Formats: sequence, C-alpha cells, structure tokens
Amino acid sequence: MVLNLTPLIDIVFLLLVFFMLTAHFIEDDAIPIDLPDAANSAVSEDKGFVEIAMTPDGQLLVDGHPVQLEELEESLRGALHAPEKSFVRLKGDHKAQFGLGVKVIDAARAAGAESLDILTERP
Repeated sequence: MVLNLTPLIDIVFLLLVFFMLTAHFIEDDAIPIDLPDAANSAVSEDKGFVEIAMTPDGQLLVDGHPVQLEELEESLRGALHAPEKSFVRLKGDHKAQFGLGVKVIDAARAAGAESLDILTERP
C-alpha cells in the first residue's frame, strides 16, 4: 500500500508561505553604534521620528542614509516634512566627537524639529 503524501506536502508549503509572509524580522543597523550608558534614562514612545546616527569616525546617517554635515539641515527639513515626523532621535556612538553632536543638535533646531531625544543604553 502506497501512502499519498501530496496533501501533506501542500499543507507544509502553505504553512511555510504563511509564516514567511507574516513574520517580522528585526533589521540590525548596518553600522554598529555603541551607545553611551546613562543611569537615569527614560523610555520614550515610538512616535514619528527622524533618526540621526553618528559613528565614531564622524559619519552622519539620517534614517540610514549617509549625509554630509553641510547637507544635514536641508536633509532634516525634508525628512521632518513627512507625515507624522516632527521629532529627532540622536543615536551617537560613545566615541563620537561632542562638537559634532552639538552641530547636529543645532541643525535639528534650525530644521524645525519639535523635540530632540538622545538615545542611551541603560547599564
């Protein structure tokens, strides 16, 4: 007696397709950033925000796209005009230059950001 496996294979493939379509994969940052520690940090809500990342070597990324410091304010203006994006999150490596961080904060204010959060790690 031969067992017909066709319905079983069909069901397995349907389950595989279902889980592939409904699974949400977390994307890791392409550039690793080691956030500084802060004992008194607060958890902020995930509202519409524009993320600025500062790498240890001084590279700036706005929502994952590399931007020069001279173009940062214009890039932020464009990003902040998107629907429901009025906040800026600064994600800087603990080895990044403080002066660059001040320039980024300055550009965010000039671009019209309502609020600026600085991301940190809890120890």
